[in-house]
Amino acid sequence: MNILNFLEFGFLDFLDIILVAILLYNIYKLVRGTVAINIFFGIAIIYLIWKFTEVLQMEMLSDILGKFIGGGFIALIIVFQQEIRKFLLMLGSTNFASKKGFLKQIKFLSSDEMSSEIDVESIVNSCVDMAKTKTGALIVIGRNNSLESFKLTGDKMHIEVNVPILKSVFYKNSPLHDGAIIIEDNIITATRVILPVARDINIPLRFGLRHRAAFGISLQTDALILVVSEETGKISYIKNGEFILFDDYDKLIELIQKDLVL
Repeated sequence: MNILNFLEFGFLDFLDIILVAILLYNIYKLVRGTVAINIFFGIAIIYLIWKFTEVLQMEMLSDILGKFIGGGFIALIIVFQQEIRKFLLMLGSTNFASKKGFLKQIKFLSSDEMSSEIDVESIVNSCVDMAKTKTGALIVIGRNNSLESFKLTGDKMHIEVNVPILKSVFYKNSPLHDGAIIIEDNIITATRVILPVARDINIPLRFGLRHRAAFGISLQTDALILVVSEETGKISYIKNGEFILFDDYDKLIELIQKDLVL
């Protein structure tokens, strides 16, 4: 066999590379910012070495690496169970048929940046105002994954996002202030939403049910969550099961805008 046969390149090879790139990119989005990202890169390196040894017909090393990859499959399912769950949810709930959804899947192939339709400044500014008065708030910003099942637990709405509306929803005497709100495409689509509470996580005791609920939905979807603490007035930004406390709100706005187009 000619060792250079692998250089023959056709349309199906090109399509194969594109599909693998999309798959790896979406897996990377799920694990970036977590400890699992290091495991992901380690596995990718071992797999590339394995395929390279196959091309060079290094049978012994190729056989060892192949068995390592095959035998470690079950272990990977255990290690990445949360990420696999989120990936399957993403495949099942993302609207690939829409122009916006399709472009989000292939945008890494283009140098043009996509802009977010959501008024992030109004959302953050309303959180800053509520933080000053220690008004508790829980805001879920949808991205690719469907949030329909969560919206069914609350009251469906269709209100354009602005500061007065957000502050009035979470006003302590408002009938809508309990639970979370969901924002999609700059529209408040649900209020008084009940979110799944994450129990098997280690977070400081000063964080209550709002933060646990925020962690819960961030572990099940790719949504971005903002929490205003009623006790401390601090603003937390939560995504992919991790959170950051923010004091520099300009940086928070930039970070959310960046995450919305990823």
